[in-house]
Amino acid sequence: MNGVCRIFGAGEYGPLRLTPNETEGDLILAADGGLAHAEALGLRPHLAVGDFDSLGRVPDHLPVLRHPPEKDDTDLMLAVSEGLRRGCRRFHLYGGLGGRLDHSLGNLHVLAHLAALGCEGVLWGHPTSVTALSNGTLTFPAACRGTMSVFAWGGAAEGVTLTGLRYPLTDGALTPTHPLGVSNEFTGVEASVSVKRGTLLVLWNSEENPYFPHFK
Repeated sequence: MNGVCRIFGAGEYGPLRLTPNETEGDLILAADGGLAHAEALGLRPHLAVGDFDSLGRVPDHLPVLRHPPEKDDTDLMLAVSEGLRRGCRRFHLYGGLGGRLDHSLGNLHVLAHLAALGCEGVLWGHPTSVTALSNGTLTFPAACRGTMSVFAWGGAAEGVTLTGLRYPLTDGALTPTHPLGVSNEFTGVEASVSVKRGTLLVLWNSEENPYFPHFK
């Protein structure tokens, strides 16, 4: 399928409004305890994935892909893998930030994995959301306000160019050992982030700017 894959994890949720009409045609997956969050929004996932330790039961009212507790991948990663297997290239991930820091860091790896495959993914958080960009360009509309931060992930990021932001950068380099890209600012014009070699994590306030950035 060519639509959006929406995956609900068991982490923290801020205000989130999604209706069945907004998600029509999307693949909706629940990663373990994320099932409760999806159903609270009135959504019926096409599949629940995981070992179901956080949910506390194995669902019996929808299809299930059950994994043993002793597994290599997190439940969210297992759900992403299922979305990829079904042909999805664009991922909205909810409930993957906040709570346990190790799980949040693990989910940043999930974003980097998607970026390495040429897919688009956003971890929607409260108030900050994040995406990963590898060897490409990301643009945000002129309506965006507040701050944006960029960090190198997994090694040096080279050929980094930032436009439309308060602190521009042309063909620069960022490293994972120096937080040079923290707290840049939108300026009321279209903003872009480009990287020629490597991977960047891009963070923005999604409460003010609930936009899915444009990848190219």
